[in-house]
Amino acid sequence: MGRAVRHAVGLWLAVLGVLGVLGCPSTTSSKAEAGEAVVRRFFQALPSGDCAVLGPLLVTGQGVPPCEETVKDLREHGLGLVDVLDAKVDGRNPDAVLVRARVSQGGTERSEPFLFRVERQGDGWRLRL
Repeated sequence: MGRAVRHAVGLWLAVLGVLGVLGCPSTTSSKAEAGEAVVRRFFQALPSGDCAVLGPLLVTGQGVPPCEETVKDLREHGLGLVDVLDAKVDGRNPDAVLVRARVSQGGTERSEPFLFRVERQGDGWRLRL
């Protein structure tokens, strides 16, 4: 390989690296953002108790309680979202996001953060409780 070709390849790789850093959002960060958004939307809608809104935000399937049961339990315990601390893709499963958040229970903020799992199911992201 000639010197000019090596130089051109090196320059091209450098340009791609800069573009990756500057302008192209990574799929990892978009997954983390999606997971965080699901947690926020779920807890924003939880006071209504409306499973028409909350149901599509929850994981469904065998062994998972129905929305009505989950919502009733959460509301009875007064669980609420205080703030999302961070969200990251689960290293064991690229279709799962772990969201660490501060929550309140019965109006009192818990001292330890709570870990939520959000999974890709079908065409969207859903919270597993």
